[in-house]
Amino acid sequence: MRPDTPAENVDHNAEAARLERTAGLYPEDAEHLLLQAAAHRELAGDRPGATALYDRLLSSPEPLDNPHLVRALKASNLWEYDHEAEARAIIDGVRAASPRQAAPWVIVAESLESHDELEAAEATFTEGLRLLLGDAPEPSQSMHPLLYGRHRVRRMLGAAHDEWDALADALHSSPVSLDELHDPKRIWSLGSDNPAELEAEISRLRAELGAYREALSRPFPVAILHWPSAELQELVSAYPSLAGEYPSHDEHLATIEDSLRELAASGTPNLGIVTGTVPSYEAFAASEGTSPTDMTLLPQYATTLAARGRAVTWPPETGAGCWCGSGRAYAGCHGAE
Repeated sequence: MRPDTPAENVDHNAEAARLERTAGLYPEDAEHLLLQAAAHRELAGDRPGATALYDRLLSSPEPLDNPHLVRALKASNLWEYDHEAEARAIIDGVRAASPRQAAPWVIVAESLESHDELEAAEATFTEGLRLLLGDAPEPSQSMHPLLYGRHRVRRMLGAAHDEWDALADALHSSPVSLDELHDPKRIWSLGSDNPAELEAEISRLRAELGAYREALSRPFPVAILHWPSAELQELVSAYPSLAGEYPSHDEHLATIEDSLRELAASGTPNLGIVTGTVPSYEAFAASEGTSPTDMTLLPQYATTLAARGRAVTWPPETGAGCWCGSGRAYAGCHGAE
């Protein structure tokens, strides 16, 4: 379930409770699952409940993969229910820590922006980009929200375009340009009595919301199951009835790539790959009260791995290694035409 789903379409408290139960079953994935649960608590209006989940993560004896992101989300949530001083202190701490991931910078900058701290927001977006972009030939996908957010705030401040604003324009793929989306005068059109102006503004807002949700989407609508060679060999040895599904490892890899390309060609967004292991699959089968030989269990297993944050985005970014684990670049492996 996507955490940006409107409240009228989902019981966010029920989703949060389900994710918290799942975190208890899979403690190794608790960070991802509890962040999802906290997002649902926020959407349900239970901001103290969300804070409790962030505190639960931050007090965990196990090290977190991204503690700065958890702190940034906690600060953003706190500020929304009158804990401004604490939120500001956490934001200052996140900035001082100079995290090497883009997401914490985006969260704290947008929190400042949403409370009309535009100069501080612009400075935060810029700090994050200066640290993460460096001398890289091109920004990674995770840096795009930093560039877009900085562009938006600078438009609101009336700042002239600079090199990074031009880069944001070049990366933006929506039919509506960033300059148009981020035009401060757009707000006035919402109060217009002219139906044409209102219709045009609604179209712009839909385009912006669609791009924003796609950028922040965490779950994968379609996640294809990948078995490494040794795991696949162990799987079919232990469960020979599955050999018909996996005639050979090379065919398995080719089928994954072909399936993902077909899905992409049909317009399916946000595709991913999850990697299975035999012990994990057997444990999942036991939790479902069925046998690992049940063919219908395979897609369910893939979906569960994706929900636990185990999916990697397909296709890989330019220059990245192939998803198959060959060690070669994707473009020279399964990404070759």
